[in-house]
Amino acid sequence: MRGVSSSGAPLEATRGDAPPLTGVQAACANCHRRSGLGYKEARTTIPPITGSFLFDTGPGARASAQHPFVPGARLDRKPYTPETFARALRDGIDSEGRALSYLMPRFALSDADLAALIAHLRSLDHPHAPGVSDTDLHFATILAPDVSSERRQLVRQVIEQYFQDRNGALRGPGAQTMSTSGTTAYARMMFKVNRQWVLHVWEPTGSPDTWPGQLEQKFDAQPVFAVISGIAGPSWPVIGDFCERKGVPCLFPNVETPPANGDEQFHSVFFSRGVLLEADMIGGALLDETGGALPQQVTQIYRSGDVGVAGAATLGGILHSRGVRITNRGIESPQALAGALKDTGAADALILWLRPEDLRGLPQPPGHSRIYISGLMAGLEAAPVLESWRSRVHMAYPVDLPESRVVRLDYARSWFRIRRIAVVDERLQADTYLACGLLSETLKHMVDAFVPDYLVESLEGTVEHRLLTGYYPRLSLAPGQRFASKGGYLVHIERTGGRERVVPDGPWVTP
Repeated sequence: MRGVSSSGAPLEATRGDAPPLTGVQAACANCHRRSGLGYKEARTTIPPITGSFLFDTGPGARASAQHPFVPGARLDRKPYTPETFARALRDGIDSEGRALSYLMPRFALSDADLAALIAHLRSLDHPHAPGVSDTDLHFATILAPDVSSERRQLVRQVIEQYFQDRNGALRGPGAQTMSTSGTTAYARMMFKVNRQWVLHVWEPTGSPDTWPGQLEQKFDAQPVFAVISGIAGPSWPVIGDFCERKGVPCLFPNVETPPANGDEQFHSVFFSRGVLLEADMIGGALLDETGGALPQQVTQIYRSGDVGVAGAATLGGILHSRGVRITNRGIESPQALAGALKDTGAADALILWLRPEDLRGLPQPPGHSRIYISGLMAGLEAAPVLESWRSRVHMAYPVDLPESRVVRLDYARSWFRIRRIAVVDERLQADTYLACGLLSETLKHMVDAFVPDYLVESLEGTVEHRLLTGYYPRLSLAPGQRFASKGGYLVHIERTGGRERVVPDGPWVTP
């Protein structure tokens, strides 16, 4: 994965007359992926190279249940031996004596490195993936106690209904009747695909430092193939670290403070960077020298213990690196807001990382020319910005504009209406529904290759081609990317004709 040989020296690879590849550029995972199961994109197919696909093939192997369906697999090929595998890597000749594709580099591996590589490829075979049985796929959703019970219930309601619909479709009159008596690879594969989805709702209690132990017990009692959606507040990293440690995909949790190093992790995937993205957007606006002089002093106000603490820390780091003086003020209640705003008039800009209940208590605005608020925390276009503040307040808005996302939300809104799910927090409920839909689409493409790492890798392709992306204008993922939506708008709210509307300050920006 990192392109380092056992001696510690960078791995080297050659490809014809092209410049040699070294280090991470030469890593096998760049093409064959971390799972070893490769990928298929358009007309390019990178075959799987786990031990069974390399060394346990041959005539008749296609009907064997040991091989899941993976595009590009050649199960009728003569199996590799350690000797022919060494020849393939060093000389580019496959197990049947034919030249490998130009895309496959040549590696001058030592015998020790070759033996280690074979052992690793053998270890990538997963005959018993956690949470997978002959009839069921087990998933968990994690609802953390550092968010309100109402928001936890909204997430749970959508996921439970989605699972019910999905399983009901398999049992309904239109479902395809499957039989276990088929002997062909196709019959075996199709039976394995149509598993029931089983949902486990994990709700840790107490202080966050006890959550890993609680989650460990739940996972030991019933392993799951993946964690889907869920919700957590500022203590999300405790849950994310658990998923990374267990190697369990954690797909699109509803969190406003994902880890700053999220792209360096593998198993956790997010819709966006939340308040950290907002901090980058506001920082970019404040430091845009084309708009005038850089600010000398910035004051940030946030509710202590909320996600705004992380947003303020990120923005503070950005501004401090450019010589801007930062004053941070945490408040414990809305009543403390008036005191926190005192003596802020000397600042060039005021940043408010506050919830609606705090914004409703704002006094008359101080004389700042630049005031920014967090859209995610304030409620986006529903933010209760007082009339006296509206002309000077700009909002970080890391989603698409209301009129632009109507079509992409139509299906979800109809689904909520038909199932009589009251829309209380549309973004939260729509994101949860989108997460379930992306999981379903990805599993269809995976067929029966139930490998946790392969689920994350396959999701990258599913996201890229998704048309109904809810609140986001576009979603995209790639190796080393774990945030699917990467930008947003800076906006202000205008009232015209008795109606409020979101007006962008400029184009979509990607910090």
